Amino acid sequence: MRCSPNPIASSLLALTLACVLSSGIWAVAAAPAKPPKAPAENPTKAEKPDMPPAARIDASKYPNLQAAFDAVPESGGLVKLPPGDFKLTAPLVLSRGNTRVEGAGAATRLINCNEQGQPALIVRPPDLDKNPRASLWRVQLADFRIQGDPNAVDARSSKPAPKSGDGLLAQRVNEIYLHGLSVDHNGGNGVTLDHCTEDPRVADSIFTYNAQTGLNVLGGHDIVVSANHFEENCDALRCIDSYNLCMNGNNLDDHLGNGVVIENTYGSVLSGNMIEECDGTAVVLDRDCYGITISANVLADNFAKLPDSRAGGVDLRDAWGCTVSANTFTIDVLQGLAVGPASGRITVTGNNFSDSYVGETTRREGTPNLATGILLQETSDIVISGNLFSGLDRHAVKADAACRRLSVTGNIVMEVHRGSDEKLPPIDLGGAPESVCEQNVVKEREIVKKKQAPKAKTP
Repeated sequence: MRCSPNPIASSLLALTLACVLSSGIWAVAAAPAKPPKAPAENPTKAEKPDMPPAARIDASKYPNLQAAFDAVPESGGLVKLPPGDFKLTAPLVLSRGNTRVEGAGAATRLINCNEQGQPALIVRPPDLDKNPRASLWRVQLADFRIQGDPNAVDARSSKPAPKSGDGLLAQRVNEIYLHGLSVDHNGGNGVTLDHCTEDPRVADSIFTYNAQTGLNVLGGHDIVVSANHFEENCDALRCIDSYNLCMNGNNLDDHLGNGVVIENTYGSVLSGNMIEECDGTAVVLDRDCYGITISANVLADNFAKLPDSRAGGVDLRDAWGCTVSANTFTIDVLQGLAVGPASGRITVTGNNFSDSYVGETTRREGTPNLATGILLQETSDIVISGNLFSGLDRHAVKADAACRRLSVTGNIVMEVHRGSDEKLPPIDLGGAPESVCEQNVVKEREIVKKKQAPKAKTP
């Protein structure tokens, strides 16, 4: 049996719902809607209401460059440097974060005339002396030249050597970015990044004729050094007590010391660099380095003339768990690669150790054509596989009896020991125990003994 609807109850329910809805609509209509919050024009100012907004500074309108730097507010800004020569007797100091300093290319020239070893430009927190943990963030320096020798002309330095200090000294600046700088003829380092810990970036700049290191990195993390030129500094780059160096696509030539020196650093990669004609060694790893890959570089004609040099190409002095792969070691004298007693657990694969052979002859003769292979000294746990050794002056691989657990397999060795008339083994592991040397393809050089002149007849 169906129950029929009660018309009175239905009418009361409809009236109640209408009142509720109308009162709700009235309440919504009576309360004016809040306008949407306008976005802050200056986020920095919104975070700190008493901070002035970032500014654009035209340095040409100030009495000197230091006055222009001092005009940058706490919130940062853009400082435009005009073209011209700016002679400095004391360092310029920039102490603001979130700031970009931009010049007119090499036409903006900061000339360091100081003879007390002071830098041309210092970037540091304003309270660093009182608070050693203070830091700046996000400073960018671009498109100007820092010259440390007032009398230098192009590639020629004055004599005696300049007494200036570093071109740029940056202290505790996170996310620093250097781009398009020309840094030359400084009496100290070209650039020192001193505990610029977080994410320093150095790109498309040129470091030349500096008395010490072109780029000196101390205590950096997650470092990018890419597409730079280094010419005739003492060392090109030093990376000390750091993490995660990514050094790619740089050109290093004619250094009076070493090319790249890495110490007490881990988790890094050097790839796609051209390193030629260092008086010392192209790449040195020392002081507890580990987890570093050296790959796809050209290491050419490095001389290994320094007193502590053991190799022209790569010297693993104190390095563990590292890889040396797909590099071209061409006409590196003394040794292409050296692995010393304080190093171990190294993989060496896919490299080419060669002289200047171009098909039917060599492009160079005599000493300029000397090429070398691998030297292992009192080391252990080394894999050498899939490499090519050709036209070398001495052994392809030479080890001593103090080495342990060497695996030398699957390499091609072509006509080594060019510097000797004796028949010597192309690969000599020196009796190293727990080692294997097999499945290498070897073509030994044909030794042609010199004919002795016939003895003169006794009258």
